[in-house]
Amino acid sequence: MNAMTYRGYAARIEYDADDRIFVGRLAGIKDIAVFHGTTVDELETAFHETVDHYLEVSAHTGRPAQKPYSGRVLLRLDPETHAAMAVAAELSGVSLNQWAVSTLKEAVQH
Repeated sequence: MNAMTYRGYAARIEYDADDRIFVGRLAGIKDIAVFHGTTVDELETAFHETVDHYLEVSAHTGRPAQKPYSGRVLLRLDPETHAAMAVAAELSGVSLNQWAVSTLKEAVQH
């Protein structure tokens, strides 16, 4: 995955072959916050400056900065899948929430 993280924010990174620069955009928020650099060090510095600036502007204007994610997820499943997950969790000796968190973490690490 081409991503960077800083102060709880993540950015998706792409390479622009035409301009020969790395371009990043904050992920998980609706506000537009982009940055770029020609080297990894420049890109990382620009990312940190962008996040810091975003938070400063939010504080200055009184408009709360958007948080990337709250950590809460609501899933709508068919009853059979819900039941199978509950059984898998019980057989693993953990709550359904713990089982789902563990399973989802494992899935996104691949």
